[in-house]
Amino acid sequence: MNATATEQLPVVVIGAGPAGLAAAAHLTGRGIEPLVLETGAQAGAAVREWAHVRLFSTWSELTDPAAEKLLAPTGWTKSDAKTYPTGGDWAEQYLQPLADALGERVRFGAQVTGVSRAGRDRIVDADRATQPFTVHVTHADGREERLFARAVIDASGTWATPSPAGASGLPALGEKAATDRITYRVPDLTDPATRARYAGKRTAVIGSGASAFTALASLADLAKTEDGTGTKSVWILRRGISGSTFGGGSADQLPARGALGLAAKAAVDEGHADAVTGFRTEAIEREGDQLVLVAEDGRRLDPVDEVIVLTGLRPDLTFLDELRLGLDERLQAPVELAPLIDPNQHSCGTVYPHGVKELSHPEQGIYLVGMKSYGRAPTFLALTGYEQVRSVVAAIAGDHEAAERVELVLPETGVCGGAGLFDQPQNDESTDGGGCCAPAPALISLETTASAPSCCS
Repeated sequence: MNATATEQLPVVVIGAGPAGLAAAAHLTGRGIEPLVLETGAQAGAAVREWAHVRLFSTWSELTDPAAEKLLAPTGWTKSDAKTYPTGGDWAEQYLQPLADALGERVRFGAQVTGVSRAGRDRIVDADRATQPFTVHVTHADGREERLFARAVIDASGTWATPSPAGASGLPALGEKAATDRITYRVPDLTDPATRARYAGKRTAVIGSGASAFTALASLADLAKTEDGTGTKSVWILRRGISGSTFGGGSADQLPARGALGLAAKAAVDEGHADAVTGFRTEAIEREGDQLVLVAEDGRRLDPVDEVIVLTGLRPDLTFLDELRLGLDERLQAPVELAPLIDPNQHSCGTVYPHGVKELSHPEQGIYLVGMKSYGRAPTFLALTGYEQVRSVVAAIAGDHEAAERVELVLPETGVCGGAGLFDQPQNDESTDGGGCCAPAPALISLETTASAPSCCS
């Protein structure tokens, strides 16, 4: 296929979440045909899995300008900029209308199983750059399809691949056999069936980020209710407890995150949770109807009824295996981006806005954006994702000046204020000032061990 013919092909966007739909809106605005492939049955399928969670960000930080422009003719009305939506609000009031506006450009129930260069595996050099991408798709009815694309924007996120309990990064011995008693998400304790699962039970919570804080705080609240009498948590930390264990408290640049850390601390101080430090899980064994956690040093904890594993998220790169990606060996993020997002050096408020330069790979025309671009690093901002796709789409369109220009200006206060898990008035201006789009499960939280995207994707 010659270059002219390739340029007539659509740009395939993987994922109909916030970054993917924003990319499609930018492509449409530049006269480039997008084709969005979404595994789920609706827009924001991953977001809907934490629909009960309130985000750290206000509405003003959760919508993309190109998307708003596309939505305007449909009669869509933007929500109050100062309020904090839940994941369900975000999906229903913004993501689904945006997908509807894109119409047939979005295909649901379409799982991408492989991406390569047409007629070229990753070894072949000859004429590689001139070949279109071939995208293999399996539809919900089992039908397989091969599509061709001029470029591919992977905005599939990391939600579907939570990290295991095992301290080595691999599942603990026995972990796979105990999945009936293990969850890798923060439970929605407003759901009667879920509430009954944990009420009066002893639950191990593994993790040290905002998602773990959320689980501890939620279980402590359950313990204070009549039906939750006897509810107890065992908080498993791989490190010891220090002054920073519970976050920054009132000094945290994310007020909601700070409040959440204080709530987790209260759960421990009030006796609703026992902290076990320096515990690196090696095995999970069954003992009757309960589970016993075993550490690398041989320690065995008392049996628990349930285990909540909140040890982070990671990208699924398997379907990109035939492409030549340039990824950092630690974070699994693009090599130029990795130093900017190293969690040892940065929080979501200190990552410099970036675009196509940092997101490019040796394989020209493939871009990982949104949460997936961060690999295993946490604290991603929705605003950052929107800036990423604006720059990437400009580059695909040949507008290199726009691609290199930085248009994102983060709030001076640093980012990420929000109502989060707590019943804080949503229009309380004292918490306004930036935004992580993140429910720290109940907040899409994402600290280094979140189970939901912390500053979102």
